[in-house]
Amino acid sequence: MSRDIAYLFPGQGTRYQGAALDFLAAGSTSAATLFSQASEIFGQSMEAILRDGDEATLKRTDIAQPALTLCSLVASAFLAEQGRQPKACAGFSLGEYSALACAGVVGVEDCFRLTKARGIAMQEATDRLRDAAGGNASAVRGMTAVLGIPPLQAESMIEQWRAEGLEDLYAANINSPTQLVMSGTAAALKEAESRFTAAGAKVMRLRVAGPFHSPLMAAAADAFKPVLDSVEFRNPKIPLYSNVTGKRVESGEEAKRLAFLQITSPVRWVDEQAEMCADGGFDACLEVGPGKVLRGLWMDSGSGIPCLTAGTVEEVNSLDNNLEKTPATKPD
Repeated sequence: MSRDIAYLFPGQGTRYQGAALDFLAAGSTSAATLFSQASEIFGQSMEAILRDGDEATLKRTDIAQPALTLCSLVASAFLAEQGRQPKACAGFSLGEYSALACAGVVGVEDCFRLTKARGIAMQEATDRLRDAAGGNASAVRGMTAVLGIPPLQAESMIEQWRAEGLEDLYAANINSPTQLVMSGTAAALKEAESRFTAAGAKVMRLRVAGPFHSPLMAAAADAFKPVLDSVEFRNPKIPLYSNVTGKRVESGEEAKRLAFLQITSPVRWVDEQAEMCADGGFDACLEVGPGKVLRGLWMDSGSGIPCLTAGTVEEVNSLDNNLEKTPATKPD
């Protein structure tokens, strides 16, 4: 069935143990090539990591970033083997690097080099934050989800509290019309959690290594920049959308500038989804990579455009049947 489709690439919080191995088992030549390229650049067998890595290992930022990128690019390549090509693409946080490769802005090997360097820089930054807290897990800087308050209102509340003296607190991910994630120090998060709860919100501390997508990760951005500067960024071949601006990326130069800013800037996913729909050109989305997080956020957006998952061989092989069951609804 022929449909115009946009690809969405998931971010680091996705569970991915064992992901993409089914594409190898299916005999995909593209999958085999990508595993080989990623393993050479990472310096370890990615197949072994995905198959045998324990939960603690797979949660490490320096391992999760190249491994998850591989999983998404393998799924995208398998779709291409079946003759599918996206009309537009976007990625959530780390997933933006898979989108950069999908849109032809960076080559696949450069994409692996970037995510390896980004993962190392962010892991080292979070290790330093942990060490500065004396190894005390309760004092480590991190992230908290805020549910039940419109994200623009929640972001405004955070900005007001900061202006009033609550330092080291930032809006990090604007995920859906009912969900915002904030980053900060342990003390700032504890105080903000209390205030949001009093305002009627539900809060949930996330099990992440550090205060991602906030100025507290500036050291990681600075460490990553030399590798970023060494990579050629070309103009997008298909519409590509930015976490930092929530808008379409117009050039390779802009894409490189935004890749640096993304480490310390909030992910404006609500704006990004809205911009994609406003631009149009597609009548269905695929979450290309492990999990169903972005499918859920897309459904929360209220869009009438269907979003299906395409992170396994079974899901990809079922796409035609599943797409037949969904209405073809292009954005207005």
